[in-house]
Amino acid sequence: MENQNLEIKKYILTYGSLLGGISVVFGLMLFFFDMHYQQETSVNVVNSLISISVIGVAQFAYRKDNEGFMSLGQGIKIGLGTSVISGVMGVVYFLILSNILDPEMMNKALEMGMNQFMDQNPEASEEMIDQVKSMQEKFTGPVITSSFILIFSLFFGLIFSLITGLILKRNRPE
Repeated sequence: MENQNLEIKKYILTYGSLLGGISVVFGLMLFFFDMHYQQETSVNVVNSLISISVIGVAQFAYRKDNEGFMSLGQGIKIGLGTSVISGVMGVVYFLILSNILDPEMMNKALEMGMNQFMDQNPEASEEMIDQVKSMQEKFTGPVITSSFILIFSLFFGLIFSLITGLILKRNRPE
């Protein structure tokens, strides 16, 4: 049993680093094309496809090297571990992006969010606008944003690893 945990750790580190690296490269691509402010559906779909693919490949590689067997629990461990490593790398990338590469990123994102709110709610009172600004400022600090990155990484990692784990699981005959 102890040997299996060490074996899983290798896959988590390898594929978590791979997923984190691909995600950072994708994020840099968005930055260089000045698309990192927008939260377009296509960007989220591509990010999801990248994540589910790498998690699935990690689980498949583990199953292949484990004599063709992988339990659902092992698949979820691999997926969540991969997501944690990737999420930590995402937080580091976010901190570098928001503090070094584009220090005005958060201000621009807040401005875009306010413009979007105003477009959707032209009848909003001044008091309502101030409340929305206040809430946006509270939730865009580096600690809160980093926490959200890790939470979302874990949440979607759980969902993706559950899906791919159910597809790829093959229990050992007893």
